[in-house]
Amino acid sequence: MRERAFYIIKDEFFQDMNDPYLKGNKEASRPHYYCFKEEETGLFWMIPLSSRVDKYKNIMNKKLQNRKSCDIIHIMKLDNGKESVFLIQDMFPITENYIERKYTIAHNHLVVTSEHSAIEIEKKAKKVMNMLKKGIKFTPTQSDIKKIMDKLKTRKR
Repeated sequence: MRERAFYIIKDEFFQDMNDPYLKGNKEASRPHYYCFKEEETGLFWMIPLSSRVDKYKNIMNKKLQNRKSCDIIHIMKLDNGKESVFLIQDMFPITENYIERKYTIAHNHLVVTSEHSAIEIEKKAKKVMNMLKKGIKFTPTQSDIKKIMDKLKTRKR
């Protein structure tokens, strides 16, 4: 797997993890951004995307108006010319065997080519990952990351 690239995840992952709050596949059309591999566990951390930019811009603006940081989402224009929302708050671990395929546009694997943006997303993601692993919830509909990690670790053995 290539860091900073987008992938489609197998439906099997969502069935096996059985977490109602995971951002689903949307019939194999929702790309997920592969952010980094966690060396200590060997798990890959994926960030779901959303096309609902206006909704998340409003959330970001409210947080910023209240002088709060907004590390849970990131909005940027991708190389395909479309603005997308990285739902960092909804990131989750996965193993490579749950990856269906590369997410491509016109047969080209979509990747984040902006070094600055990739570094900013990774910085936010590592901060959020550490909070998720401690059981911190950002929304009432937060996935149970600890439970997912435990399931993945037992499947790797």
